[in-house]
Amino acid sequence: MQIITLNLNGVRAAAKKGFFEWLAAQSADIVCVQELKAQLPDLSGDMLSPDSYHGYFHCAAQKGYSGVGIYCRKQPDNVIEGVGIPEIDAEGRFIQADFGNLSIISLYLPSGSSGEHRQIAKFFFMEKFFPVLKTLMASGREIILCGDWNIAHKEIDLKNWRSNQKNSGFLPEERMWLSNVFDDVGFVDVFRQLNLEPDQYTWWSNRGQAWAKNVGWRIDYQLATPAIAQKARSVSIFKTERFSDHAPLIIDYDHTL
Repeated sequence: MQIITLNLNGVRAAAKKGFFEWLAAQSADIVCVQELKAQLPDLSGDMLSPDSYHGYFHCAAQKGYSGVGIYCRKQPDNVIEGVGIPEIDAEGRFIQADFGNLSIISLYLPSGSSGEHRQIAKFFFMEKFFPVLKTLMASGREIILCGDWNIAHKEIDLKNWRSNQKNSGFLPEERMWLSNVFDDVGFVDVFRQLNLEPDQYTWWSNRGQAWAKNVGWRIDYQLATPAIAQKARSVSIFKTERFSDHAPLIIDYDHTL
C-alpha cells in the first residue's frame, strides 16, 4: 500500500502545474490532499475522480479557503467528514476513509503565520483536536493521519531553526504539543522512523531563494498507530516536479487494502 500526502495550495492551481498528470502515473493506493481552496462545484470531473480514483472531500464554508480530500483506488467502507466541532469543521480540515480496520485521514492544521488571530485559532484547534487524537488511538483501529500539520517538530526539521523559535510553526508550545501526540498519545512519525537525515523538507517559502537553496520546513507528516507504522518500508519526498509550495510525501507500507 502506497500513500501520498500533499498540500496542493489550491487544487486548481496544482492542476495547472500538472499534478493530475503526475498522479495518473503513480501507483499510490491513497492520496491525501489539503488546502483545496475550492468548493465542490468548482471541481472538474478530473479533479473529483481522477484516473481510477474515487474522490472524497470536506470543503470549507468560506470560498477559496482550506479544504481537504482523499483519493482512493478502492472504495472505502465508510467516509467521515469533520470531527464534530463546528468551528473546526467549518474550515474543512478533516476527512477520514475507513478500509476494514484501517482508517486513513487527510488533515490540515491551521497556519498561525498570518496574524495573532490565526495563531489563536491554531491553539484552539490544537486544544480541541488532542482529545480526538486520543479517541482515535483508543478506538482499537489502525490509523494513518496524513497531512499538513503546520508544525516543525525538532531543530532537524527546518533549516533556520534558530531564527524561527518565536515564529508560528516552531513555537515551543506547538513543538511540545506535537511531542505529546507522539509520547503521550502514542502516534509514530513514520518518516522519521525510516529517515533520520537532515535537510528533509516538505515546504518552502515562496520568498527569496528558499526552494533553490533548500531552506525549508518539514511540516507534512504521516502519523500512524504503532502496528501499521511498523509496516512502513520506504519513505520519500518527491521534488523532481513542483505542483505547490509543498512537496508530496510518499510512504510505502507492507499492507494490502
